[in-house]
Amino acid sequence: MLETTLQNYSYVLAFLGVGFLFALIPLVLAVFITPRGLGLNKLVSYESGIVPEGGAWIQFEVSYYLYALIFLAFDVDVLYMFPTLLAYGTFAWRDFLELTLFVGILSLAIAYAWKKGVFEW
Repeated sequence: MLETTLQNYSYVLAFLGVGFLFALIPLVLAVFITPRGLGLNKLVSYESGIVPEGGAWIQFEVSYYLYALIFLAFDVDVLYMFPTLLAYGTFAWRDFLELTLFVGILSLAIAYAWKKGVFEW
């Protein structure tokens, strides 16, 4: 009995060992393959092949951050709705009303931002 239990754990240990090697080998290879020197483009703040103009420290308007927060709110909304719809399985009015209430509350954030003039440039 004890021998079969240890044998079952040996598969788990072998799986963990192989997984550890798969994670460790690319890291070790990267140390040997990567170039060591600092090039001129290494110190540039924006590395897309385009020569930057001006300094890297510029101020963005607050509206960009508000767009990001609104996007994040609705992104979380979608992440909530898919598993919820899959968990319910069949259509029920109670489930529909719950999701409608949830989306309605998130829509209040859009209405509030619209009223405050966030979407005006």
